[in-house]
Amino acid sequence: MKRFSSLFLVALLSGATTLGGYKLFIEKDFGKKSIITQASENYGKTVAMGAENIDFTAAAENAVHTVVHVKNVSVRTVYNPIMEYFYGSGRGGQQQEQVGTGSGVIISEDGYIVTNNHVIKDASDLEVTLNNKKVYKAKLIGTDAKMDIAVLKIDADEKLPYSTFADSDQVRVGEWVLAVGNPYNLTSTVTAGIVSAKARNLDTNGIQSFIQTDAAVNPGNSGGALVNTRGELIGINTMISSQTGSYVGYSFAVPSNITRKIIEDIMEFGNVQRGVLGVVGSELNGPTSKELGIKQTEGYYISSVIKNSGAEKAGLKKGDVIIKLDNQPITTYPELTGYISTKRPNDKIQVTVIRDGKNQVIPVSLVKNDVINTDFKGLELENINANDKKRFKIDYGVKIKEVNNDRLKPYQNELNGSIILTIDGAKATDVESVSKLANNKDENQGVSIEMINKMGQIIRIII
Repeated sequence: MKRFSSLFLVALLSGATTLGGYKLFIEKDFGKKSIITQASENYGKTVAMGAENIDFTAAAENAVHTVVHVKNVSVRTVYNPIMEYFYGSGRGGQQQEQVGTGSGVIISEDGYIVTNNHVIKDASDLEVTLNNKKVYKAKLIGTDAKMDIAVLKIDADEKLPYSTFADSDQVRVGEWVLAVGNPYNLTSTVTAGIVSAKARNLDTNGIQSFIQTDAAVNPGNSGGALVNTRGELIGINTMISSQTGSYVGYSFAVPSNITRKIIEDIMEFGNVQRGVLGVVGSELNGPTSKELGIKQTEGYYISSVIKNSGAEKAGLKKGDVIIKLDNQPITTYPELTGYISTKRPNDKIQVTVIRDGKNQVIPVSLVKNDVINTDFKGLELENINANDKKRFKIDYGVKIKEVNNDRLKPYQNELNGSIILTIDGAKATDVESVSKLANNKDENQGVSIEMINKMGQIIRIII
């Protein structure tokens, strides 16, 4: 049976621009660490009842006023091949204006808005229309391309209605939800459905722990709100799974806990602070457990531990099976990554593992993403930083920190500082992805590597 991700074309709802909000801070001083409005203690304690007995009107009424319409205006240069033929390459181009529209959510009464990064990407001008038809120019505050989240700000002449965040960890499969947005420029559209799955992995290079719902979501809904029956925000609608590019069955949202953490980081630090556990392995199931010779069929099996990571320093080791992070049960890899995505460097988590048939609780302090490294074919690798991305105009890759391979020693001056982009055609997105590739290859198996050297040139080598 083919993998889930191959059954559908996962289409980003491009051109969508949506802003919506919830009260991100109790204090007005955004320089201080925020205090987020939490969901009520009774979250998740719903009584089973049919759709005919559930009143969606209050939740819909609250949500539509916090969801906004976003217009993204960008300019691109279009070249005429005939003009280029006569006047040379790069000449004779004409600038064309492109307009994309989508949704967003207001998250504070003074005009902060969260949307998807792909909604505002490459925008030269951003315009936000509230549910009351008032129009404002928007300023981009910050983005996280990996998780597809962006934060905007408008200067309104009044206090705005905003959305409060619920605890997405407490969302339950089968729970009724509403999707609110502006599909096809149809403003203030509300659709209903249920949570179809949690921690859904779509094999994207960014977030791997979506909330899946069957509420209808179409192009233009991107950045809009996914709310529970109390009108509380549980996710930001981001993707659809479709063979046509329009809704045919399922849609996906970035969980509110991950979204909230990204917003807080952008507001407080100016960028996203990623904490890393530092383990590589695979989630367990019947066949995998049989192959490994273990009884446990649920959890995350550690096949290697990354150097300098919190996991290594805490004593996690190969053969451990992670079954819980703090109080969150872990049965799949998306559950593990989803929980870690809500944490920052230096946060301490309690990792429950099965070791030698017994449960052990091991405290682990997460480390910053750019301090961990791994060895691949005698090359010590580390994650690239913001300066590397800016200098080489890339958004992924791993840097060669040191050459330990005797055969490559004569070339270490040229290789040190180079950035590996692909290994056998697979993207080397970060140290963890390279560690996974290493685990799936024989030690004596040759590999083809594409990289950027320190001069900015693309080179290819075979090791």
